[in-house]
Amino acid sequence: MDDGSKQLALEWLQRGDHDIETARLVFDQHGHLDSAAVHIQQALEKYLKGFLAFHGVKPPRIHDLDALLTRAAEIDPGLYTPFIDLCEKTTRYYLDDRYPPGPPIVHDRNTIKADLETACLLVREIRQKTGLP
Repeated sequence: MDDGSKQLALEWLQRGDHDIETARLVFDQHGHLDSAAVHIQQALEKYLKGFLAFHGVKPPRIHDLDALLTRAAEIDPGLYTPFIDLCEKTTRYYLDDRYPPGPPIVHDRNTIKADLETACLLVREIRQKTGLP
């Protein structure tokens, strides 16, 4: 891994941190759960893209977490099984909650809490696997 890949990965992860922290803040302050859901998706997208960048893979310009996780699992197969369900679900958060038509999706607080906790596990896993701060 060259310094450019490491720097790009670090930038992806830092931006992902902003999203996961925002999701947690919105959730903890009893804010709009649809907004928390979108920030969970965005955090995971940035973390997965950071993981790819760390390994010298140019992150694709997509929002599909299933596809990003599949690419990441080509590098580290251990990422796939624990997180595929979360990635499939949170991809829909980005698509369903972000844009009209229709009102924002109403989410169950316990579901968002569980998704946020699992997202934090993936964040920790990627931090450990990259060794980035």
